Amino acid sequence: MKISPLQLARYQYQPKLPGMLRNGISEICVKNGAPTESVADQDKIKALFPNTYGKNEITFQKGANTSKAKKQVVGVILSGGQAPGGHNVICGLYDALKATDKDNVLYGFKGGPSGLLEDSYVVFDDEYINQYRNTGGFDIIGSGRTKLETEEQFAVVAEVCKKHGITAIVIIGGDDSNTNAAVLAEYFAAHNTGVQVIGCPKTIDGDLKNEDIECSFGFDTATKTYSEIVGNIQRDANSAKKYWHFVKVMGRSASHVALETALQTQPNICLIGEEVAAKKMSLAQITDYIADSVAARAAKGWNFGVAIIPEGIVEFVPEFSVLIAEINELLAGSKADAFNALPSWQDKYAFIEAGLSKESMAVFAILPQSIQQQLFLERDPHGNVQVSLIESEKLFSAMVKENLAARKAAGTYNGKFSPLHHFLGYEGRCAFPSNFDADYCYSLGYNAFMLIQYGFNGYLSKVSNLSKPAEEWIAGGMPITKMMNIERRHGHDKPVIRKALVELDGAPFKFFEANRETWAVETCYVYPGAIQYFGPTEVCDLTTRTLALEKA
Repeated sequence: MKISPLQLARYQYQPKLPGMLRNGISEICVKNGAPTESVADQDKIKALFPNTYGKNEITFQKGANTSKAKKQVVGVILSGGQAPGGHNVICGLYDALKATDKDNVLYGFKGGPSGLLEDSYVVFDDEYINQYRNTGGFDIIGSGRTKLETEEQFAVVAEVCKKHGITAIVIIGGDDSNTNAAVLAEYFAAHNTGVQVIGCPKTIDGDLKNEDIECSFGFDTATKTYSEIVGNIQRDANSAKKYWHFVKVMGRSASHVALETALQTQPNICLIGEEVAAKKMSLAQITDYIADSVAARAAKGWNFGVAIIPEGIVEFVPEFSVLIAEINELLAGSKADAFNALPSWQDKYAFIEAGLSKESMAVFAILPQSIQQQLFLERDPHGNVQVSLIESEKLFSAMVKENLAARKAAGTYNGKFSPLHHFLGYEGRCAFPSNFDADYCYSLGYNAFMLIQYGFNGYLSKVSNLSKPAEEWIAGGMPITKMMNIERRHGHDKPVIRKALVELDGAPFKFFEANRETWAVETCYVYPGAIQYFGPTEVCDLTTRTLALEKA
């Protein structure tokens, strides 16, 4: 396999650890914090997790290591979508494990949680691990989206652990994966298996965060990757001066990625789903907002611009959410077969018109036909519209085009509007991690082993004070149950980690809000360029604008 010069150079990078983890394993002790309770639904969560609920938060500090010496055989899985830095979590875990006792063993279970169920694994050694240090992707063992949530699955995992003498499992994943980690930890505790479970917070979407988890890993690298591309597009737009670029970025449940990319690049438009929902904005209002910017810039002779659209924007539009719900009901059960059997779109349109409420039909009617048809394409396993397949960047550019045509007919607009479309998604998930993510992820893995060594179960590896230099980062752990609440899913109450949405009263959004009117009309573009791995600290080790503003 040919290896690029950058990859060879990245192999040599030494990730920075928090100060208290640099003391050496023998000089790390535990400081107990206060007992915890769940973020909501305390009685229900406590009843579901009687063995792991209410435990103390902890931090590591300099002092004599009082953990019991024993051989550790640890299993690790990567769960869910890829995020830059996942390899370094495993490398940090491996290095801490071997620094404690060279006879400790690390199993990597292949393909995510299914690897645990199928007993498919690799036993890591130096040669294997060293190929993946500071590199992107999850190809070290692969990932998967199988959920660990049934008693039968837990029993299989317990048997696999018993077979290999595994003492702990580390689950690297997002909110759903860490919810599964908490449930598995409770099962292991209830059945006295002696196996611990530790989680690590991963997602490029940035929605696994709270007062304890300042940032999920991968968010830094992904948003810097997207911002480089948006900056390049802005430079092209400002050079050609004839295109409006509509750029959709990842983030279905929250708009953190869109907001951070906007803070880095200062585009003319950035939609924030949480604001759309709070203001109950209609599709027509959003279209007007974008068209106002297009018209104002055209009046200056600038028939170009850039708009950032979060992937899940339409789910935040109240009238669109109602439309989706009605379509799901319209095609429930055998009615979907009847719809699909209709010979033409004209016949299907009549079927839709007869089945939707007057209000939802009014919304449906203003959509471009291509978007209308996307709403009736593939369904998810539950028979629902797959909103992520809707090309919202094309939806809004088409609606803006119609809006501008009406303005031109009324004599209030005389510009040119030529839209181009982009979707930045997978490009950001497997990039070489930034120095921040390389350091943060390595620290999370190293810290996860310290939690194992001290016997913690059902805890999330926690590294905080992230806006400061790594030397000042604080390492420790928190019970996963602290982040949980009850949500209704598929007709049942489920314990889940609460997703973090963009806070409209938070410093990042407030900064954006204070500047966006200027950005909408003027050309204030910032061109971040590529991620910098080598050079001055103030260039290479920057945190996200979001984190900097939150901790200012």
